[in-house]
Amino acid sequence: MVRSNDSILSQEDYLRVRAEATRMLRESDTLGFFPTPIEQILSTAKVKEVKDQVLDESFLREIRYKVSNSLKSALKKVLGLFDAVSGLIFIDKSLYIKKQNFIRLHEVGHAYMPHQSSMYKVVEECDYTLSPDVADQFDVEANVFASEILFQNDTFINEAVQSEFSIQVPLKLSKKFDASIYASIRQYVSKHYLCCIVLVLNTPEFNFGDGFKSTFRRLESSPKFKLMFSKQVWPEHFTANDPIGEMIPIGGKRMSGRKQLPLTDDNGTIHEFTAEAFTNTYQVFILMHLNSALTTTRIIIP
Repeated sequence: MVRSNDSILSQEDYLRVRAEATRMLRESDTLGFFPTPIEQILSTAKVKEVKDQVLDESFLREIRYKVSNSLKSALKKVLGLFDAVSGLIFIDKSLYIKKQNFIRLHEVGHAYMPHQSSMYKVVEECDYTLSPDVADQFDVEANVFASEILFQNDTFINEAVQSEFSIQVPLKLSKKFDASIYASIRQYVSKHYLCCIVLVLNTPEFNFGDGFKSTFRRLESSPKFKLMFSKQVWPEHFTANDPIGEMIPIGGKRMSGRKQLPLTDDNGTIHEFTAEAFTNTYQVFILMHLNSALTTTRIIIP
């Protein structure tokens, strides 16, 4: 069992949230069913989704007025809302279905985990609270809870490691677990036993005469990669003129072929990685895993 890479949680807090997710899967009788039956999860948590309510400003003002000081407000556009007093969930229906499902499970986390259920009367969600980069422990715990439910604890990674390491593995399993490609690739890397990493880049911006530029968005790494390459620094953007940038699929292509790339670890040892790229048109994923050490650079002082 490996901790996910996406949180500020201590090991103790992570295990507590994971235990709550396991309890939910068992109580709802959804353990081992794929994709995870969301409606059974909602029913077990004793929450109900209101499907005909639009999350417009008039509705939000009304809700906020009622709860005043017991509101956890969103920093950006509200994508979901949990009314703890009535046990109701509201979701922005303009979102693609996989994101809606993640928000549903995120809200269930707030409602189901005992140490969270009474903290606020109303909780609002936005892109920031649902992001892997969120710094608020309250939302980090709900994100981890949702992920553990969606991927059924280690069921996803246990199945994934049965195949040769490849970008194709999480792409294929994303369909079985009805999860987004983004979430599936992150789950694949963060819990893998190999030394691996995925760089997430924004889609290329083209400038005639200068080619393209793809800005760095975030990364996800396995525990082994974090131990060996904690000092690795990545540029703010990539272009067709650098080894990673030239892998970015363009011109309607979705994938690039495999390529060998060197990285230097914290001890100065150069390692060879196998890299491959994929784009889902929203972002670009550069997936790399360690092959073997090539050379070692050391300074010897007499």
